Amino acid sequence: MTLVFFALVVVFAGAFAFLNGFKDASSSVALAVRTRALTPTVAVLLAGLFNFVGAGLSAGLALAVSRAWVVLPAGGNGLTILIAGLLSAVLWGVYTYWRGIPASSTHALVGGLAGAGIASVAVGGPGVAGVDESLLFQVVLPLLLSPAIAFAGAYLLVWPATWAVRYTPPNVVNSRSRRAQAVAAGAVAFGHGLQDGQRTSAVLILATLAAGLPDGGSIPVWVALLTAGMLTAGTLAGGWRVAYTIGYRMIRMDPLRGFVAQLFSSVLLLVGAIGLHWPVSTTHTVTSAVLGAGANQRYPASNRRLVLRILAFWVLTPLVTAAVAFVLGLALSPLTKL
Repeated sequence: MTLVFFALVVVFAGAFAFLNGFKDASSSVALAVRTRALTPTVAVLLAGLFNFVGAGLSAGLALAVSRAWVVLPAGGNGLTILIAGLLSAVLWGVYTYWRGIPASSTHALVGGLAGAGIASVAVGGPGVAGVDESLLFQVVLPLLLSPAIAFAGAYLLVWPATWAVRYTPPNVVNSRSRRAQAVAAGAVAFGHGLQDGQRTSAVLILATLAAGLPDGGSIPVWVALLTAGMLTAGTLAGGWRVAYTIGYRMIRMDPLRGFVAQLFSSVLLLVGAIGLHWPVSTTHTVTSAVLGAGANQRYPASNRRLVLRILAFWVLTPLVTAAVAFVLGLALSPLTKL
């Protein structure tokens, strides 16, 4: 059964990566399409390319993440925890996409692993070591800090940006901002690949260790290719329902503010992935930066009811996925004894 469980983890990890790219493509391209900096086709192709490059380069970081993240029990117990956690995150991702809500795949995954680990302990099996630290450093702190930093940074950055172009004709400002925004969209996609590629690769490495398969002390090539390929495939499929929420329903946005939001988002993602090795949610970062840049206007520009609904989904994400994974973990537990 161990190999069967391992195969299921690979399938669900691929589905998680595909859905991640499918939903989070909006983070890279929504504003660029909204402000007509890029056409939808070009925007998706650009996001797909840089997602692939970022996810491929994230493979080296994923090995360190998997060792410092959580420690799973060996054999079927550890693999069923991964199956329940991944399936819970995938189901929640499908639901939030259907509702058009930008929600974090990282928080969904960590919540799912926590719930599945609790289910394992509840039936007398081994738990997940290090899950308390993961919940603190990968859910609670990022949930509180990264959106606040993204909102405040983008809000403040609008002032020097508008001051720098105060004597420039509006049509020239818009034209230059659109060109700069096209570059920033690629940077956000690259940062997304670096950040979210680590999570899928780390799950696959944990599954390899739990199944007792040799990893050679380095990232297996098939892990990097599967992660980058599925993330890119999801990006190319394009999750326009969420993109419409960010680009059109949430807040009014001009090209200059769109550039500011995407520039600051890309900086946070890259610093988090490379400099701090801190898991930062692309969805939370981009959404908050868009709100911050758009809020710095002389008139109310945001859809407050929608913003409050998005914030509620952000809080619910780890709670719901933990509950669903707990139920799935209980249902799968008898199979570990076969």
